[in-house]
Order: sequence, then structure tokens, then C-alpha cells
Amino acid sequence: MKKCPFCAEDIQDKAVKCKHCSEFLNQNHVKGDSSLWYFRPTFMVIAFLSVGPLMLPLIWWSPDLITRWKIGITVVIVGVSWGLYLMALKSLAMIEEYYSFLNSL
Repeated sequence: MKKCPFCAEDIQDKAVKCKHCSEFLNQNHVKGDSSLWYFRPTFMVIAFLSVGPLMLPLIWWSPDLITRWKIGITVVIVGVSWGLYLMALKSLAMIEEYYSFLNSL
């Protein structure tokens, strides 16, 4: 017999689903398991490309990365985001200059 990780009731060793709380006893649902889909590198890259620095908590909650890597990745993401921000400001200034030039004609 073992304890259910969700409700702490006794269940059989070979149980796949808890009969008390109806939770599946899949090892992928254990907290801190790196096989969770949102800790996979592919998802992290897609998240960065989608939401940018808003995905930084995902980096810091990842159980597989050591602190030095987390700091390095954070610095890179903040640097890239800052560079993109400056490029966006420069583009807006160029568009404003272009429209003022068109209005002067």
C-alpha cells in the first residue's frame, strides 16, 4: 500500500487512479518534474517568441536549470527585449518623420 499524493489516502501499489479522489497517479503530475510540458525547452522558446519577457517566471520555476543559467537567460532575454524596444522607438520616430515629410509636400 502507498499514499495518494493528492488526498493522502491508502491505495494499492499498482493503482493508476485513486479511488478516493479520482486523480490519476501519473508521474508527470508530480511537482518539480522536468517532464512537464511547460518546462520543455521547445515550449520556453515558443513562449519567449510569443510573449517575450513575460515568460521569465517560467525560467525561474524550472527545476532543471541551475541559478547561473537562470541569471544568464534572464540577462539575455532582458537585453533582447530592450533592444527590440529601442528599435521599435526608432521605427516610430522614422515613421513620424516620414509623415511630416509627406505633409510638407
